Amino acid sequence: MKKKKEVKPHPKRGLQVAIIIGVAIIAVVILVNYNLDQANLSGQRFGDSLSAIQSDLKNETIGFDANLTMYEKGQISKEQMLNITDAHIAKMQTIIPRYDALSPPEPFSASLQLFRLSTQTQIESDNLLKEWIQTGDNSTRAKSDQLLQQSFQYEMSALQSFHNAKSGNS
Repeated sequence: MKKKKEVKPHPKRGLQVAIIIGVAIIAVVILVNYNLDQANLSGQRFGDSLSAIQSDLKNETIGFDANLTMYEKGQISKEQMLNITDAHIAKMQTIIPRYDALSPPEPFSASLQLFRLSTQTQIESDNLLKEWIQTGDNSTRAKSDQLLQQSFQYEMSALQSFHNAKSGNS
């Protein structure tokens, strides 16, 4: 009978396997970190873009409210206020497509929709306010005020949703 030769593991072979496993682990860690960084950058870009839209919206609203106050005090004529209102509504309508152009990370989709809904509701309010300026019908002004309050509630809900998504809460 022949004796079987013992097969001894080749030391270099074990080292090669260990190196390959180590490189694979490092590659996976780098890939995971890269993906997390990309997600953070995407979220940061979304947040910055949304902030710019909200800032433009706020500035437009503040300017319009100042003109409305001047109109109510008799410092601006009805015709001037109607022209200001038309320009304001046109400017507000340009904001809606800016929301639509955003690509929110999934957790922020609900907040984006609420911000958009808030702006749409504010535009509806402004249209009724224009009607009030034209007709002097106080019931139209009351409806405008109700819609403006609803717009504010949507915005508060959007802010809450945004902060919950940012902190990882649902």
